[in-house]
Amino acid sequence: MHDSATAVIDDKRHLIVSIILGIDPGSRLTGYGVIEQHGRHFTYLGSGCIKAIAAGNELGARLQTIFAGVSELILQFQPDRFAIEQVFMAKNPDSALKLGQARGAAIVAATNNGLSIAEYSARQIKQAVAGTGAADKTQVQHMVKTILKLPATPQADAADALAVALCHAHSQDSINKLSGQASKTVRRRLRI
Repeated sequence: MHDSATAVIDDKRHLIVSIILGIDPGSRLTGYGVIEQHGRHFTYLGSGCIKAIAAGNELGARLQTIFAGVSELILQFQPDRFAIEQVFMAKNPDSALKLGQARGAAIVAATNNGLSIAEYSARQIKQAVAGTGAADKTQVQHMVKTILKLPATPQADAADALAVALCHAHSQDSINKLSGQASKTVRRRLRI
């Protein structure tokens, strides 16, 4: 796992290289997507679903499956950044609680492996990937396929998780730009 404090630099282009694990939580299916970021370029590393429903109907067993699955993904891909979709307020409070518990299992797996957590709303994710916070699932799937140059459209939960990872990459890129602009302003003021 890369330490966030010591970023990996691509010597050829002097770009920060990082691996981002995105999670689309669910109590039955938890989507995951892993990308590598080279500056503004992205490489698809993997995606799929952790099938918690295979553990049965007992919630504790499903949460343990999510925790173990995310832990295994972290060991396999060695990400240095972790992003997850926030809970939205569903019409069914029971569903929202189960979704929150699934998120918790994934977050604990990430923190146990030394990763900090970035959280994004569904609207932020759609805006970052499709250009509008009101995009539907098919638009998000299409844009993920296009951005990552995938040969086929990913399954919905996997596409959502890849969109979470892309959103985090774009958010970090924006933060880096702003901090670069701020440091230029400070340097200009110091010269005066």
